[in-house]
Amino acid sequence: MTKRTGNPADSGNTSAERNPQTERYGQPRILLVFLDGLGIGVKDARRNPLFTADLPFLRALFDGALPSLRNRTLQHNSALCLPLDARLGVAGLPQSGTGQSTLYTGINTARIIRQHFGPYLYSTLKPVVEEHSVFRQLCMQHPTRRVALANAFPQRFFDYLAGPRRRMVAGMYAALTADVPFRDIEHLKRGEAVSTDITAERWAHIGHPDAPVISPREAGRTLARVAAKHDFTLFEYFLLDKAGHDRNPAFAASVLQKVDALLQGIHDAVPHDKLLVLVTSDHGNVEEIGIKTHTRHPVPLILFGRSDGFDTRSLLSLSDLVPAIRSFLQ
Repeated sequence: MTKRTGNPADSGNTSAERNPQTERYGQPRILLVFLDGLGIGVKDARRNPLFTADLPFLRALFDGALPSLRNRTLQHNSALCLPLDARLGVAGLPQSGTGQSTLYTGINTARIIRQHFGPYLYSTLKPVVEEHSVFRQLCMQHPTRRVALANAFPQRFFDYLAGPRRRMVAGMYAALTADVPFRDIEHLKRGEAVSTDITAERWAHIGHPDAPVISPREAGRTLARVAAKHDFTLFEYFLLDKAGHDRNPAFAASVLQKVDALLQGIHDAVPHDKLLVLVTSDHGNVEEIGIKTHTRHPVPLILFGRSDGFDTRSLLSLSDLVPAIRSFLQ
């Protein structure tokens, strides 16, 4: 497979780039920030790093509060936090493969295979993601719609794509099969993508010593710029789940603080009358730092920006998000 990147105006559907007259001016846009392994847990600093980390943005967003099992729904001004069920009516601990594929398709994939599975896609679920991913659904809804995966990938990712192995997480597989271009080091240098670790600090150790290291807040502003050029943009961050599996409270607090600063940068830069920001997860983990496994806790869905017309009443589980996104962007 050849390396798939694009020009500075990359989108999931190039016809909109060739014919600007087909763009639907004034329509709302969505930026979806996916945080692997973030659940709603107990309000106990000994167990839940959310209550030890310095999170000034999230606390300000909800007037000093953070979501907990006793306070799952938060609302302040135009910001809202809702709980989403990640168990999906299937026994066992929620896992990334089924959680993410459900989140990105609107189909309860755990019910299809009658179990939770992860971290990679179960083979039976690959056709489901290929046919029903949010990228594909939105572009079928409007052929000129522009969609993006805003993560930047190092060269070794493209080398992996060119090889025989095809183990992929659901979001990347959804982008691959919907012909959404993957962004690389050049996009990162031009400020047109954000590293999967947010700051790109790790890139110097994986073959890219020239990668620009930026602050989480600047990364948020970059995401806002990418989202302003697309109808739907996805950004994925996985280190919260790693921190939970490592059972490392200090690491958990540091990655939570990066996320908080990233969201602050997004909030400061997005046009709140045009773009809706959604922040959510696939399953719980980091919120219960004393155990190595995932949790059965609900996950938060945080909304800010242009939320008028977004149907929050229907949002009960991971499978409800894509239908709400489609309805909002129709």
